[in-house]
Amino acid sequence: MHYSSILPDVIKVADAASEKVLHIYESNFKVEYKEDQSPITAADIASHEVIVQGLRSISRDIPILSEEGKSIPWEERRHWHRFWLIDPIDGTKDFTQRTGEFTVNIALIENGEPVMGVVTAPALKEAYWGVVGEGAYKRDRTGKVHRVRVAEPKEAKRVVASKNHLNEETRQFIDTLGDHELVQAGSSLKFCRIAEGHADIYPRLGPTCEWDTAAAHAVLLAAGGRIETLEGEPLKYGKENVLNPFFVAAGSWYF
Repeated sequence: MHYSSILPDVIKVADAASEKVLHIYESNFKVEYKEDQSPITAADIASHEVIVQGLRSISRDIPILSEEGKSIPWEERRHWHRFWLIDPIDGTKDFTQRTGEFTVNIALIENGEPVMGVVTAPALKEAYWGVVGEGAYKRDRTGKVHRVRVAEPKEAKRVVASKNHLNEETRQFIDTLGDHELVQAGSSLKFCRIAEGHADIYPRLGPTCEWDTAAAHAVLLAAGGRIETLEGEPLKYGKENVLNPFFVAAGSWYF
């Protein structure tokens, strides 16, 4: 498959979902809670529906796994060599707290690896995308598109962290890095900040699911970065258990 040939259409799908999300974000929306007590809003559902419809118009042969449609049995998923992996809204807490740092994420997975990803930040009016091996790009709030690349770190590492998930294990890991500066970011924007050279490393020693990381993982790979588990293994997708192991995202200098 020539990923670059379908990338513009995937960006259009993400933009359409972002418009729906932003309309609800700017309204007086209600917050409900799933069985695991994670928040969900009408924006999650609306984004899911727009993305699924849009991706099916691109290719009806590629199956779709979404956070809001995750009840597909393993016996079916285990045969997927290529599939779309989407998070209609990553950072729902950022959405409900109105920080603006939530994202819409679409990834294409092939043989367990992210090969293409699109990440939009509707409230910030930013978007990132990339095809692994072909480069990563950012569209800023003015609409200008430019290529992005991970930075070579200076002596003091810029460590990107989450205000909602900065636990003690993560703090201890950060302390091992020596001189550092904390860079706050929400949702999958943490990976994108590294991809565009505004941060150097993101340790995640807490729970995430495959759809939380896949799209931005592809962008980071396309920008020259990497993600590895604490055991030095690449982060894989399409597992029976959709939980990710703990990992570190950074430019290639770290690994």
